[in-house]
Amino acid sequence: HSRGAGPGSAGGGRMNSIKNVPARVLSRRPGHSLEAEREQFDKTQAISISKAINTQEAPVKEKHARRSIILGTHHEKGAFTFWSYAIGLPLPSSSILSWKFCHVLHKVLRDGHPNVLHDCQRYRSNIREIGELWGHLHDRYGQLVNVYTKLLLTKISFHLKHPQFPAGLEVTDEVLEKAAGTDINDIFQLTVEMFDYMDCELKLSESVFRQLNTAIAVSQMSSGQCRLAPLIQVIQDCSHLYHYTVKLMFRLHSCLPADTLQGHRDRFHEQFHSLRNFFRRASDMLYFKRLIQIPRLPEGPPNFLRASALAEHIKPVVVIPEEAPEDEEPENLIEISTAPPAGEPAVVADLFDQTFGPPNGSMKDDRDLQIETLKREVETLRAELEKIRLEAQRYISQLKGQVNTLEAELEEQRKQKQKALVDNEQLRHELAQLRAAQLEGERNQGLREEAEKKASVTEARYTKLKEQHSKLIATHAELLRKNADTAKQLTAKQQNQEEVARVKEQLVFQMEQVKRESEMKLEEQSDQLEKLRRELEAKSGELVRVQQDLSRTEQSGSELSSRLDVLSAEKEALSSAVRQQEADLQAAQSLVQEKEAALSQEQQRHSQERAELQGRLADKESREQGLQQRLLDEQFEVLRRSAAEAERILQDAVGKLDDPLHLRCTSSPDYLVSRAQVALDAVSALETGHAQYLTSRSDASALVAALTQFSHLAADTIINGSATSHLAPTDPADRLVDACRECGARALELVGQLQDQQAVQQAQPDRVRSPLQAILQLGQELKPKSLDVRQEELGALVDKEMAATSSAIEEAVRRIEDMMNQARHASSGVKLEVNERILKSCTDLMKAIRLLVTTSTSLQKEIVESGRGAATQQEFYAKNSRWTEGLISASKAVGWGATQLVESADKVVLHTGKYEELIVCSHEIAASTAQLVAASKVKANKDSRHLSRLQECSRTVNVMAANVVASTKSGQEQIEERDTMDFSGMSLIKLKKQEMETQVRVLELEKTLEAERVRLGELRKQHYALAVGVGTPGEEEPGQPSSAPHSGTSRKPPLAQKPSVAPRQDHQLDKKDGVCPAQLMNS
Repeated sequence: HSRGAGPGSAGGGRMNSIKNVPARVLSRRPGHSLEAEREQFDKTQAISISKAINTQEAPVKEKHARRSIILGTHHEKGAFTFWSYAIGLPLPSSSILSWKFCHVLHKVLRDGHPNVLHDCQRYRSNIREIGELWGHLHDRYGQLVNVYTKLLLTKISFHLKHPQFPAGLEVTDEVLEKAAGTDINDIFQLTVEMFDYMDCELKLSESVFRQLNTAIAVSQMSSGQCRLAPLIQVIQDCSHLYHYTVKLMFRLHSCLPADTLQGHRDRFHEQFHSLRNFFRRASDMLYFKRLIQIPRLPEGPPNFLRASALAEHIKPVVVIPEEAPEDEEPENLIEISTAPPAGEPAVVADLFDQTFGPPNGSMKDDRDLQIETLKREVETLRAELEKIRLEAQRYISQLKGQVNTLEAELEEQRKQKQKALVDNEQLRHELAQLRAAQLEGERNQGLREEAEKKASVTEARYTKLKEQHSKLIATHAELLRKNADTAKQLTAKQQNQEEVARVKEQLVFQMEQVKRESEMKLEEQSDQLEKLRRELEAKSGELVRVQQDLSRTEQSGSELSSRLDVLSAEKEALSSAVRQQEADLQAAQSLVQEKEAALSQEQQRHSQERAELQGRLADKESREQGLQQRLLDEQFEVLRRSAAEAERILQDAVGKLDDPLHLRCTSSPDYLVSRAQVALDAVSALETGHAQYLTSRSDASALVAALTQFSHLAADTIINGSATSHLAPTDPADRLVDACRECGARALELVGQLQDQQAVQQAQPDRVRSPLQAILQLGQELKPKSLDVRQEELGALVDKEMAATSSAIEEAVRRIEDMMNQARHASSGVKLEVNERILKSCTDLMKAIRLLVTTSTSLQKEIVESGRGAATQQEFYAKNSRWTEGLISASKAVGWGATQLVESADKVVLHTGKYEELIVCSHEIAASTAQLVAASKVKANKDSRHLSRLQECSRTVNVMAANVVASTKSGQEQIEERDTMDFSGMSLIKLKKQEMETQVRVLELEKTLEAERVRLGELRKQHYALAVGVGTPGEEEPGQPSSAPHSGTSRKPPLAQKPSVAPRQDHQLDKKDGVCPAQLMNS
C-alpha cells in the first residue's frame, strides 16, 4: 500500500493486513503467551511480597496479603512462588522483617490453598532457624518472632497429623466427632494436642500485650498496630480451639472417671481464664473494633461433671466486618493490557515497521485512535471490574457474617434440643428407677414371705422330686407299652382299611365290567336296530314297490303286513331288554355308594381314636418335660445361691485390701505360698465341676462343692497376700496387692457368670489361675534368700571368709613393711619422718586387727562347740543362718578395710593420694572390727574368757586407729606449706575487696560442704538399706529373688569390693569397747 492513498483506503488496508500478521510477531505478544503470563504473575507476586514484608514498623496491608499473595496460592495451587521469594528475604538482618514474614505466613496458612501446608512443611527448618536466631538475641521483636515461629511449627505439625482439620480450623461437629474417632485413647491424645496448640496461641498474645502499654492510644500508633495485627488470626484460631476442646472434654467425661481427668480440667480452666482475659483486653482496643468482632466468653468455665452443661455451651463466633476501601488502587494479579513487556518494546516496534511500514508522520491514523479508544475502554473496564470485585468481597463478608450468626443460632438451638433430650432422658431414667425400686420393694416383700417357706421345704421338695422322677420314669414306660398296643391296633385298623379298599376296588372293577358289558350289549342292540332300520327301509322300499305292485297282486301285500307285525314285536322285545340292563346298572352303582359311605365312616372313627391317643401321649411328655425343667431350675437355684454366697465371701476378702484396720495384720510368705498352691488345686476341681455341670445340668452337686471350696481358699489367699504385703518392700508389695486385686476381680467375674443362666456356658474358671500363679511366684520371691544356701556350703563359707580375712591382714602388714623400706630409700628429712610415723601407726593397727581376728576365730569355735550339741558344725551354721551371714559380712568388711587402708597409705607415701582418705579408711576399719565384735558377741557367753580378750582387742584397735588419724593429721600439718598472711602493703579498698572475695569463697565452701554432707547422708541411707535387705551385697540386685542354689552368701566378693557394712558415724570410735549395734538376726 502506498503512503499517498487516502485515509480511508489506508485504514482499510491496514485493517485487512492485521489478519496476516507473521507468526513471530504474534508469538512475542504477551496476550498470546503463557510464559509472559507466568512472568507477569511472578512479577506481581514479587511486588506484593516486597510491599507486605518490609522493615517499616506498620501492619501488613490486607490488599497486599489477601488480594495478591493468598489469591496467588489459589492461582498456582500452592505456595511455591511465595517461598521462592521468601527464602531470599534478609530475615536475620531485621526483627521487624521476620515478624511481618511470620504474620504473612500465618495468613497464607489460614486462607491460602490447602497445598500450602505441604509446601510449608519443606521449609520447617528455615522457620525454626529464624526463631532460634532471634530467640538468642535481646530484641523486643526478636522475642516475639521466637514465640511466633513456635506457634507456626505447632500449627503445621497439627494440621499435617490431622488432615480433617483445615488450617482455618473451621469444621462442623460431625467432622470433629469423625476425626476424634471412637477410641478413647485417640480422643485423649487429640485433646492434649489441642491444649498444646492453644498454649502456643495464648503465649503469643501474652507476649504481645506484655510489650505494649494497655492505653487505648497505643493501638492507634503504627508501632502498636504492627504488633497487634497478627492477633486477629490468633483470635480466629482460639475461638475454634476453645469450642473443640469443650466438645472433647465433655466426651472424655462421658467415658472416663472424673479423677482420671483432673489434670485435663485444671489445664482447661487455666486456658479458659487466659483466653477470656485475652478476648476482654482485645475488645477494649479501638484497633480491633473496626477489624474484627470478638465474642465474649461466659463468666465461668463449663462444668464437665454435669452432662447437661453441654447444652448450655454456646459456640463463640468471630465475625470479620466489611473491608474498608484502601487509598491506593488495588493491583491486578494478571496484566490485562496488551502492552509488551519492558524488555521488548524496540524489537516489537521494529517488527511492526518491517511488516506494516513506518508511521505516517506525526498524524494519528484510525488505528492509533482505535488503540487509544480500546485502552480507555480497558481502563474503564478495569476500574469497573475492581469495583465489582470490591462489592463482591463486601457481599461475601456480609454473607459470612450472616452465615456465622445463623450457625451460632443453629448451634444454640441444637444445644437447647440436646439439653431437652438430656433432661428427658434423666426424667425417664428417674421414673424407671422409681418403678424399679417399687417393683424391687414388692419383690423383696414377697421374697421375705416366701423365704421361710422355701427354706423349710427345699430338702423335702428335692426328695419328692426324686420320687416323682422315678414315678415319671415308670409312667413313661407304661405309656410306651400303651403306645405299642395302640400301634398294633392302628396296624390292624390299617389292615382292615386296606381290605375294605381292596373290596371297593373289586366292586369298582365289577361295576366297570358290568358297564362295559352293558355298553357292548347296547352297541350290539344298536347295530341290530340299525340293521333292522336298514332292513325296514329296504322293506319300506319294497313295500313301496309292493304297493305299486299291489294292484297286481294282493297275496304279496298280505305277506308283507304279517312280516311287518313280526318286526314290530321284535323291536318291542329289544327295547324291554335295554331297559332291564339300565336298571341293573343303577342297582350296582347304588351298592358301590353304600360301600364307600361305610368305608369313610370307619376311617373317621379310626382317625378320632388315633388323635385321642396322640393327645394323651403329648400330655404325658409335657408333664415329664415340666418335671425335668423344674429339676434343672432347682439345681440352678442351688448353684446360684452358692455363687451368691461365694461372691459375698470374695467381696469381703477384696474389701480387706483397702481396710485400714487390716494394715496391722501380717503373714509370712511361706504360709501365703501354701494357701496359693491349695487355691490353684481348687481351681482345677472347679474346672472339673463346671465341665460336669455343662454335661448334665440335672446334677450341680460337684460344681457347688468345688465353688464353695474355691471361694474360701481364694478369699484366704487374697487376705494372706494383703497381710504379707504389709511386711514386704514397696515394689513387691505393690505388685502383690495388684495381683490380689486382679485375682479378686476375676473370681468375682466368674461367680457373677455362674449366677446368670445364660452366662454359665461362657464361664472360664481357668482365667483365675494366672493371678493365683502370680501370687504364688511373688510369695516365693519374698522368702528369705538365705534359705537357698546349702548347709554344707554355709559352714565352709564361714571358715573360708575368716581365713581370707587373716590372709588379707597378713598381706597388708607385708605391703606396709615394703612401703616403709621404699620410703627410706626414696625420701629424707621431714617427709621421711612423716612417712615412717604414718606407716608405723598403720603397722600397729594391722597387728591389732590380726590379733582381734584370731581372738574372734577362737571365740567363734567356742560358740559352735558349746551350741551345736549333737549336731555337726555345718548344721549349727545352717540353723543359725542369720547370725552366720552377719559373721561372714563382718569378716568381709574387715578384710576389705585392711586392703583399702594399705592402698590409701601407698598413695599418701607416693604423694598421689589424700591424707583424708587414710583417715576415712581408719574410721572404716574401726567400724568393721566393731561389727565383727558385735557379730561374735551375739551368741557368746558373757563370762567367756575369749569374749573378754576380744573386747580388749577391740579397744586396742580403736586406739591404734586413733593413732593413725593423729599421725596422719600431724604429718599433714608438717608437709603442707602455709602462706604467710602479710596485708601491710594493701590499701583500704584492696583489703575490702579481698575481704569480700574471701567471704564469697567461704560461702561457696560452706555450700559445697552442706551439699556433700547431704550426699553422704543419702549414701549412708542407701548403704544401710542394702545391708538390711541383702545378706551379701555385690552379688544380687535388691528386690530380685535368687533362683540358683549358689546365690546369696555362697560366693565371696574380691577384697577390693565394698562389703555391706551398716553406716557408721565418726564419734562412735570413742566408745568404751568399740562395739556398735549391727543388723543381725538370730535364725
